[in-house]
Amino acid sequence: MNICTYSYEEYLHLVKSFHGNLAPGLIIGGFIVDLAMKHLPAGDFFDAVCETPVCLPDAVQILTPCTIGNGWLSVVPFGKFAVTLYEKYSGKGVRVYLDMEKLKAWPEIHDWYLKKKKKSEQNPDVLLAQIKEAGHQLLSIQQVQVEPEKVRRRKMGPVAVCPVCGEAYPTRDGDKCRSCQGETPYKDVVAVDAIKS
Repeated sequence: MNICTYSYEEYLHLVKSFHGNLAPGLIIGGFIVDLAMKHLPAGDFFDAVCETPVCLPDAVQILTPCTIGNGWLSVVPFGKFAVTLYEKYSGKGVRVYLDMEKLKAWPEIHDWYLKKKKKSEQNPDVLLAQIKEAGHQLLSIQQVQVEPEKVRRRKMGPVAVCPVCGEAYPTRDGDKCRSCQGETPYKDVVAVDAIKS
């Protein structure tokens, strides 16, 4: 059994080293990406759309050249366990998703995914065994036409120095950076002397 160019065991090793643990969603994500790659339309360059920020983007980044950093992977906040791979220029693509009807045949996966059991009540060995056995059987495929402008990351554009914090930011955000406009996630910021190596 392979997931893209890796054996199942090699993929599990990659999952653990990249993600930090053997997350069931990331293992299913490997099967999703594998199936999408097998049905990818003709073309030299493709981008990806992931419909959840949970686990699935890591599978795309492990198994394809599409990453959040290079802009070839877009994450849209739909909360659906689905990945679309599409030809970058034509927009023709394939969407692979976790099929709720097919999930019914795999009770441990079903209960895990739909949060029917608390984590303490789940049997991780049975869950991982069902995921391995089910593989592609959990999934369905759709042919799609992507509108790339709706999912592609916007270019940064012109940059300025924020008059409040002194850091560079995209000018499209206004007369100061978004952090200084109040969108910061930080409660307290304390300057520290330069790090010595």
